[in-house]
Amino acid sequence: MNYSILDFLGLLGAVGLFLYGMKVMSEGLQKAAGDRLRNILSAMTRNRFTGTVTGFFITALIQSSSASTVMVVSFVNAGLMTLAQSMAVIMGANVGTTFTAWIIALFGFKVDISAFALPLIGLAIPLLFSSKSRTKSIGEFTIGFAFLFMGLDMISNYVPDLQSNPEMFAFLQRYASMGFGSVLVFCLVGLIVTMVIQSSAATFAITLIMCSKGWITFDLACALVLGSNIGTTITPLLASMSGNVAAKRTAMGHLLFNLLGTVWVLAVFFPFVDLNSWITEEIGQGNPAALYQYVTNLQANNPDIYNQLYSASLPTDDGVILHHRSMIATMQVSVSFGLSMFHTVFNLINLSIMIWLTNVYVKIVEWLIPAKHHGDDEFQLKFIQGGILSASELNISQAEKEIHVFAERVARMLPMARELVHTKENSDDFNKTYSRLEKYEEISDRMEIEIANYLNRCAEGRLSNESKRRIASMLSIDSEIESIADCALGIGKILLRKQQSGVKFNEEIYQNVDSMFNYVGKAMDNMILLLSDIEKQTEPDILRSYNREREINNLRNQLRTANVENINERHYEYQSGIYYMDIISTLEKTGDYIINVVDTLRDEYKRSHARG
Repeated sequence: MNYSILDFLGLLGAVGLFLYGMKVMSEGLQKAAGDRLRNILSAMTRNRFTGTVTGFFITALIQSSSASTVMVVSFVNAGLMTLAQSMAVIMGANVGTTFTAWIIALFGFKVDISAFALPLIGLAIPLLFSSKSRTKSIGEFTIGFAFLFMGLDMISNYVPDLQSNPEMFAFLQRYASMGFGSVLVFCLVGLIVTMVIQSSAATFAITLIMCSKGWITFDLACALVLGSNIGTTITPLLASMSGNVAAKRTAMGHLLFNLLGTVWVLAVFFPFVDLNSWITEEIGQGNPAALYQYVTNLQANNPDIYNQLYSASLPTDDGVILHHRSMIATMQVSVSFGLSMFHTVFNLINLSIMIWLTNVYVKIVEWLIPAKHHGDDEFQLKFIQGGILSASELNISQAEKEIHVFAERVARMLPMARELVHTKENSDDFNKTYSRLEKYEEISDRMEIEIANYLNRCAEGRLSNESKRRIASMLSIDSEIESIADCALGIGKILLRKQQSGVKFNEEIYQNVDSMFNYVGKAMDNMILLLSDIEKQTEPDILRSYNREREINNLRNQLRTANVENINERHYEYQSGIYYMDIISTLEKTGDYIINVVDTLRDEYKRSHARG
């Protein structure tokens, strides 16, 4: 087997295409999703059981647990599915992959999804030129989906061809008589082979060849299949590399599910293999352990016949050889059924145990992969959830808590924008901070829409006039908070333009910008204090907010007047003054949105006291 540096570079390119496809697919999903796909996925994953069934059918349909779990990772990455929902779908996908094993065992074929990749790209290209944003996003998603499958297929093509070279595994015979140690060795081999060739089906085929040649017993073949279950998790782990924290947690959850399942099977390995052998015999498929015994006896007693059977010689009409070939073919079917049964029973028992521990899984992966920055990549709401609203009046207080969380998250953007002002231009730190600011703004857009949709669903219930007014107030606050996030990103965009123009700020500008940030930051803190408990806000807190707003306006006026003098006196260039004033104006506008929230809170406060 020749494997050149060109093949290795081809493998790297295939992995790159796969990761790029994952990225394009995830971004297209985020843009195209809207509420329709979100609602469909929400219905499919409403509880752990419907989620499991969804995972099973998706995997059975596309005949690839790797592809279905990669899709789940992309859904989580796009914020369309929570971590807990993804765990249930992944558990179902593990059972769904046994469907593929049965098809191979019964019919010997597998659907090649990658054959549809190029036609999909052909259909998607016209969508990219559509004037409608949603249609364009669907085109991006489809192309990403096609690239993902092309990448998966090309990875299989560029890895070393182990399936056609089973002789590479002949050396494993010496490790086949170490008792339980052999089980661990072959489990590890199954893991590594599946990781390398990116296909549990191919590992299944290699295992069958090794059994047929009498190299390994049926129980060691089961150990190889067990290891391949862990090996399949490498594909979602690869996919999550280009994703966010939630996507990485999903891939880790998949690994954890298969790893813990393997641990309990290893604890009862030999009785478990015997159980599957018994089931295979009971359904009339013979004893899967008989093939090894038959071939080893043949090799010991009739080495010439054994060599003729497994040599690459021309077809023969020798009756003895044909008889042995027929016997071996029958027993191969028995082994194939036995391995499929082992795979199925393992996954069904694993599912029936692990499905009750979904929340434990979530906590473990959150502990294993903590968020770098608190609040990053968190798409799901904290206090309100989708689905049927139980009591609209009671849900309003949940929405108020969520708005407070929303305001706290947006408040983190102001220090980011301030940090960006002082970060060296054209540096990695500048790009990272700007990307993080962008990500926060995207999350704030999503939160605004989800909170507004939730409040609108509340409003559809039977509500008192007071509650309807409260919902109207919260919708207004929701919109104003999102506008604050837009302003924070707006500062980042001004700095980006300043960087592209090659304009520099002097120390005086930096000090004045910092002063403005201080005033706006205090106003923001006061607004969050008022939102923390709308029912118990006090008059002094409200008055303090108006004083903060006056301070912001006065400082803006002072700096605007001083700016003209500073330019005339050549303290800094005219263009520096333009960008400087743009930042000051954006910060002053942020103060306006903050006071709009306070105005709404004050009106609601007055009404609640009048009712009291």
